[in-house]
Amino acid sequence: MSRNSRFLKEYERTDAEYSLLESLIGARLFAGLTQAQVADRMGTTQSTVARLESGMASPSFTTLRRFAEATRTKVRVNFVPIESSVEDE
Repeated sequence: MSRNSRFLKEYERTDAEYSLLESLIGARLFAGLTQAQVADRMGTTQSTVARLESGMASPSFTTLRRFAEATRTKVRVNFVPIESSVEDE
């Protein structure tokens, strides 16, 4: 695997993680809620919500669903094909 393909794979992984973090924060802000309010609705602590939004925790699907319910949103997961390169073949 070349250096460029390793870089692209890492970029795709981190891009997906940042998209999730942006979605979490965006859902909370759109709902007009603080982290403490979301935490209260989820039955957890503000620091847990902060860790979710900062990427310090990898949420389970159940946690994402609870976050969605707290912000009156829904979780949507998409799988998209990875573009192959000549080096992958």
